[in-house]
Amino acid sequence: MSAPELDVDPWRVTEPVVDVTAERLAVSETLFSLANGFVGLRGTLEDGRPVQERGTFLSGVFEHYPLSYPERGYGDPHEGQAIVSVADGTVVRLLADGTAMDVGSVHPQRHTRTLDLRTGTLDREVEWVLPSGTTLQVTSRRLVSLAERSVCALRYAVRAVDGPAHLVLRSDLAGLVDRPSVTKGDPRVEEALAEPFEVLHQRCGEDGGAMVARTRSSGIVVAAAVGHQVHADGDGAPEVGTESHDHSVRTTVTASLEAGEELVLTKVLGYAWQRDGDADDVMDAAEAAVVSGLDRGWDGLAAAQREVLDDFWRTADVEVDGDDSLALQQALRYCLFQLFCSAALISDAPVGAKGLSGLGYDGHTFWDIEGFVVPALTLLRPDVSERLLRWRAGTLDEARHRADVLDLQGATFAWRTVDGHECSPYWPASTAAMHVNADICRAFWLHRNATGEPFADLRLFEILVETARLWMSMGHRDDDGGWHLLGMTGPDEYTGVVDDNVFTNLMARRNLLWAADAAEDETGLAGEMGVTAEEVAGWRDAAASVHVPWDEARRVHPMNESFTTYREWRFADHRDSYPLQEHHHYAKIYRRQVLKQADLVQALWWCREDFTDEEVARDLDYYEARTVRDSSLSAAVQAVVCAQAGHPDLALRYLREAAMVDLRDVQGDTADGLHLAAVAGAWLAVAAGFGGLREDRADLELAPVLPQALDRVAFRVTWRGRLLHVETTRDGTTVTLRGGEGPVTVVVDGTPVQVTADRPAQVPLRAPTPLLPEPTQPMGREPTT
Repeated sequence: MSAPELDVDPWRVTEPVVDVTAERLAVSETLFSLANGFVGLRGTLEDGRPVQERGTFLSGVFEHYPLSYPERGYGDPHEGQAIVSVADGTVVRLLADGTAMDVGSVHPQRHTRTLDLRTGTLDREVEWVLPSGTTLQVTSRRLVSLAERSVCALRYAVRAVDGPAHLVLRSDLAGLVDRPSVTKGDPRVEEALAEPFEVLHQRCGEDGGAMVARTRSSGIVVAAAVGHQVHADGDGAPEVGTESHDHSVRTTVTASLEAGEELVLTKVLGYAWQRDGDADDVMDAAEAAVVSGLDRGWDGLAAAQREVLDDFWRTADVEVDGDDSLALQQALRYCLFQLFCSAALISDAPVGAKGLSGLGYDGHTFWDIEGFVVPALTLLRPDVSERLLRWRAGTLDEARHRADVLDLQGATFAWRTVDGHECSPYWPASTAAMHVNADICRAFWLHRNATGEPFADLRLFEILVETARLWMSMGHRDDDGGWHLLGMTGPDEYTGVVDDNVFTNLMARRNLLWAADAAEDETGLAGEMGVTAEEVAGWRDAAASVHVPWDEARRVHPMNESFTTYREWRFADHRDSYPLQEHHHYAKIYRRQVLKQADLVQALWWCREDFTDEEVARDLDYYEARTVRDSSLSAAVQAVVCAQAGHPDLALRYLREAAMVDLRDVQGDTADGLHLAAVAGAWLAVAAGFGGLREDRADLELAPVLPQALDRVAFRVTWRGRLLHVETTRDGTTVTLRGGEGPVTVVVDGTPVQVTADRPAQVPLRAPTPLLPEPTQPMGREPTT
């Protein structure tokens, strides 16, 4: 773990002494990243040096690169896709009396950074003594606007504390300088991605400029523009000039300060992109964004940022009270902040697994976005989750094409992608992981159920029908009438290409039943898609016949056929070899009872109707002992099911791991970007774990529990247009209506209660009643807290 040392504060993330060593700096650049769903900035220092990975990213902007296979197979993708950094405008270099401020070599008296979760700004303070003896205070504050999606802004101020100083500021908008890129150790990939843009045009004026470029293969036109406002104390006006060269725009400001005087530079960046767009139009859009930002000014942009976040926290805040809960409180709010900002203003693009915080996973979106991020946002900000679902619905035609390539009916969505085309070269952990289709359907279904939106919106009906047809073309009915899915990979990537993965089978069952219900409710839409009564009957018959493996001797569900007969993994012999895939070949891992992440246990949560309480207890106990959590997704799932099974104290330990995944660099790879699914999972662990929230039926359901270390848990949820506040203490649970019209029925511990604006519902807290003792984990793989 290489996380920097951070102060604990409920609303701020502060690095009190900025650590510029390579490993710590790489992590902090991710932790202090800012985004709004359209544009994202890594948290690099304004000085330009030291730096580990500079990056400014736009959702949906990517380049192709060649995929290499020793032997290409039919249906293998031909091209990979990778997010690429666009023109970066975060650099402001300072020279004072001819000496450059370089915190890597000149040690400042004070150097701190703070991400404020209420203002949405990243603040930095540097106190630096010049060779002349003058002390300079340098402060910067940056934001990625949550009110104007194309705008980023930076306020950079230099104060001469106790003596004179002559200053030169050089503010850059650099297109092809120090560009980070995915390489994969392949020179062909490096060649394709090192310089992905062809610069088409650039121009500059006195206080800024702009440039426009096109990706060489994917054909995306991207423009970036910059403008500046300068203010200085004293009699002499600062000199400002801009020049354009080498694919960059540089504005230089010179000024002389006396003791107590200050120079303030406000820098506004504007971005725009369009697939196959007109270069002039795209550049005009970026420049217009700068004009709008400058017109608002720093104070206006900051006020709008605070207004957006005030509204967000009003609808989404989480509170935890108890011994040693402050760090957890901070982590949960940090997770909520990054979750919201990852998609707040997104449009016609996906959220990648790392958001816009780094190059990890090439910027691809995966099933875990629909599995965790979209359901969380549906209950927090349904307007945002709707935009993510609209993007996925827009890839339906490509999903139909992919199914045709695989000689299947209906549609199969990409496992990893930026624009909807499959670009995973490893089919056992992608094409074989067909559960992605049911996971996507679940996200659409839950959104409809939580919001009450009609079927026709978001193309939900089409998606349900086409995925139902996909499952029918893959399913196999045996001589005894059982319906099987063969050669599948479930969520656990340490068990691949197996028969009758329970999670996949049960999710396919739901997919088929959702489609059948929809066809019977929406006869007009069914007729448009040629859905017949016979086809619907076939869906229901397959769902009723789905084979679910069962081990009678052990009284547990094998996560796939014969899994419980596999050789056991010798955990005691491999305690220092995690993650396993970096120390052992998959050919060995696939044949052992060892799990990278929750799989059958995830089914206990998502497919709750299919398991008795005893089965939940026994299955959880069995798989806890075999799950090593080499995936950041797992802790949140295990937290929810541990709470469900009556183990809230263990659930709390898993919640802490999920919530701290980036702040403490739990997985050791936060430098590559945030773990957005785990970030969303942390909120789900609170709401679905300690709140027992389930949103898959006609009424919202709650089954609260409280671990011993917490005295109070409170969260907010939006359900069919109403804002509910759920608070659990030792005295019980109170559900309050905070917004929306009309009463709402909530089922608490199996009993329906009505909540109105003037009458909250109050229910006593039930004591956990676990059927088995708290389960144990593999040696050395207990929750990291």
